[in-house]
Amino acid sequence: MPRNFTRYAWAVLVYNLGVVLWGAFVRATGSGAGCGNHWPLCNGTVTQHSASAATIIEFTHRVTSGLDLALVALLLVWAFRRFPRQHPVRLGATLSALFLITEALLGASLVLLQHVARNASVSRAYSLSTHLINTLTLLACLTLTAWWSTERVGQAVPPALPRRRAAWMAGVSLASVVVLGVSGAITALGDTLFPASSLAAGLAQDLDPTANIFLRLRLFHPLIAAAVGAWLLFYALSSASRRPDVASRAWTLVVLLAAQIVAGVVNLLLLAPVWMQIVHLLLADLLWITLVLLSAAALKFQPTAA
Repeated sequence: MPRNFTRYAWAVLVYNLGVVLWGAFVRATGSGAGCGNHWPLCNGTVTQHSASAATIIEFTHRVTSGLDLALVALLLVWAFRRFPRQHPVRLGATLSALFLITEALLGASLVLLQHVARNASVSRAYSLSTHLINTLTLLACLTLTAWWSTERVGQAVPPALPRRRAAWMAGVSLASVVVLGVSGAITALGDTLFPASSLAAGLAQDLDPTANIFLRLRLFHPLIAAAVGAWLLFYALSSASRRPDVASRAWTLVVLLAAQIVAGVVNLLLLAPVWMQIVHLLLADLLWITLVLLSAAALKFQPTAA
């Protein structure tokens, strides 16, 4: 078992979680324009002197993202040297590198198009949504790369296709969380751009037909969260009952789902402070990673008893 590679792959995933959370901190603090409309340089220079807080926050995000490119490049090279042809780890590492590159390009487009700071245009919602979908895909690829590296050689590629029911249930679960994530990102942006002084004031903003699109969409996030949460609970319990070998992942998903609901309510009651937005996002990412692992395990071939 390639234990060193597996440890490194999980470490790269954890590092990427940190980069994602710091990116959310950049958005929540309105620091996305801290380096001006320059990319990859910051304010047209490599080093920063007498920088503002916004510049330091944005510059730190760029530095950590640059280091991420080196870490994933090493992951890719190591995967091809350590695993044989047609092993899924090679595919996972390749896709991880590909989506990290698109992640960097999408981040650059946000800066160059000035879809940062106080920009409240509709086009920013599309940019933000595309960026989020790419981020979730990147995390999924890194997760699968680490998980596939723990598979024994004889089990690297499932010897039989998964049942159709398991396939569509996993697909619906993953897609629903992506939709929920997009609505959550738009809601968080609305909280940042148009902070409310109270719950009543926030509700009045949401119901105002003349309000910005981010505020009017914010009202749908709790409804989407309730529907997706109910489906994920059904999926987890159904998976645990049908496949005892995935029960631990299914129950982990249930626990994270409950924690995420509580975090969402607390975030609402506290009027979305920055630290609570980060906690909420962290739980969302952990839920996504757990769902990816549960789906992958549920789709894995299960040999029948002899």
